[in-house]
Amino acid sequence: MTPVILLAAEKESAEVTDWAARLGWVVGLALFVALVYWLMREGWKWRGTLQGDLPELPTAPDDPGPAKLSLSGRYHGSTTAGQWLDRIVAHGLGTRSRVELTLTDAGLDVVRPGATDFFVPVAALREARLDKGIAGKVLTEGGLLVVTWAHGERLIDSGFRSDHAAEHNEWVDVINSMIKATTTEGAER
Repeated sequence: MTPVILLAAEKESAEVTDWAARLGWVVGLALFVALVYWLMREGWKWRGTLQGDLPELPTAPDDPGPAKLSLSGRYHGSTTAGQWLDRIVAHGLGTRSRVELTLTDAGLDVVRPGATDFFVPVAALREARLDKGIAGKVLTEGGLLVVTWAHGERLIDSGFRSDHAAEHNEWVDVINSMIKATTTEGAER
């Protein structure tokens, strides 16, 4: 029995936690996270500055006419047309939000609670299509309604997702037929 008692006597107590070192690591990690967040925010503001040449967003006319279609869902952002990862952040176009879309003979009214509303005149509409992604959001094939429109000298893709995705096909058909009718009327003049 003597060897067991000797082994027990040789054991030392558990090492006490070094709180100063642990606190130093926590503070260091918190500072690192804050730095990364600050750099991301500065990058977002810098992108907005680079896109400063984008004119102010148009607002809806006082009487846009009766609604052809309306949709409730999510606005997922806007990008440079054809470049689904080149997000546009100027004038709040990069802010994701809930959305109420209304299509009238005058154009597309985009109402976003908590973000900047805008209006796309029918003459500025270029195309509507179903797609699977836009900067920061990837869905199943055809899960996103993408509307291409002209603003200033840029073509912009704006991505929307309805609360009822079955509505997307009707929106594509109606918007594209409006564009075709507007183009045909312009060619006849």
